[in-house]
Amino acid sequence: MFPFLLIFISSLFFVGIINRVRSRLCGRKGPGIFQALFDIWRLFNKSTIYSRDTSFIFQIAPTVSFASIICAILVVPFDGHAGFLSFEGDFIFFAYILATGKFFMILSALDTGSPFEGMGANREALYSMLVEPAFFILIGSLAMLTNNTSFFDIFNALHADSSVSAFLVILATYLIFQITLIENSRLPVDDPKTHLELTMVHEVMILDNSGFDLGLLLYGNSLKFAMYGLLIANFFHDLIIPADNFFSNAGVAWLADIPKILLCLIVQVIFAAAVGFSESFRSRAPMRHNPQIIFTLTAVALLVFFSVLIISNKL
Repeated sequence: MFPFLLIFISSLFFVGIINRVRSRLCGRKGPGIFQALFDIWRLFNKSTIYSRDTSFIFQIAPTVSFASIICAILVVPFDGHAGFLSFEGDFIFFAYILATGKFFMILSALDTGSPFEGMGANREALYSMLVEPAFFILIGSLAMLTNNTSFFDIFNALHADSSVSAFLVILATYLIFQITLIENSRLPVDDPKTHLELTMVHEVMILDNSGFDLGLLLYGNSLKFAMYGLLIANFFHDLIIPADNFFSNAGVAWLADIPKILLCLIVQVIFAAAVGFSESFRSRAPMRHNPQIIFTLTAVALLVFFSVLIISNKL
């Protein structure tokens, strides 16, 4: 459960750091780092209102979506600590359990009968379909490089001990960064601050959600950010934390985890700041260009694939 606790702790401040960085770069003081968490807590204490035109699918969709994120988190490892549900091929489970939650949210948006929410659901489904090949090519390439098919074994066997391997890690980090922005409906494909239904994607899908359900969806986004941040931290643990360090030689088992915790938190803070910095200096892309932008990630993933072929002398 060590990786799960790291993700939970990181989720408490992740979105707050993004908002804080954006505010500072725009010359504003902005909200506090934990303001987003306070807003979610306020929603948890409010009652949920359901339209008489919706069915039980609309009522269970936020819970299913949140549960899918929790299940996905349980397979994410970190530096010698396997995920709670670690098994062979768990990265496929990771991708499709998240897709299950998204599928229920799409059904929920369609269940309302709103044309705006239907448009948002259509775009969400399209963007998820386009980003899926990039994720599977990336993780599949790492699986081929390490001859393993679980997150835990892949990251444990992954070492950036050459210039090609370092290039591979940089490309993989870039891909996870961009996939995170798309999966969390951030710029340039979506703008969480927009109020125009015609250009919304994720926000227009949850217009009818309120109270506790809306709080679940917002906190689920924070967990997804922290989850992908921990995936990125797995790429760098071997470069920063030596196996033989002061804490590991202290003779107390839990002390050996202190550098790992610090590394994870540092990576999460840098990741959140990078998201805020990126969103401060880029505009939302025209809707017609979003598929092209997303599908470009597949081309970058192919670079990872060919790098793996070079490293393994298969090209």
